[in-house]
Amino acid sequence: MSVTAHAYLARPGRPAVVARTLDELTGPTTGIVELPVRLMWSSERAFDLGDPDELLWMYENVLRETSRVEDLRELIHAGTLRRLWPLLNLPRGVRLAWEGRHRSLRPA
Repeated sequence: MSVTAHAYLARPGRPAVVARTLDELTGPTTGIVELPVRLMWSSERAFDLGDPDELLWMYENVLRETSRVEDLRELIHAGTLRRLWPLLNLPRGVRLAWEGRHRSLRPA
């Protein structure tokens, strides 16, 4: 697990997990993705990446719920993350952790 120097939390008791580099994020950019139960407890865990709302919802869930950097590598795509970053509704700790490690995600 990669966590920034500060203990930013995704939620109480859960540190935010951040990829060391954005280049390692090679997740899918098209198709249907079904999240594992550990990331999405609902029975509706399939997301159509072609639907902008579903894409945002999937990224928010993965970034908020993951406890494993492997999930980030498999499910998040670097270019898509950069494009969506300003639109994502994330806990403050998640946003601060990612922006602290990846300056390119910080607002201008």
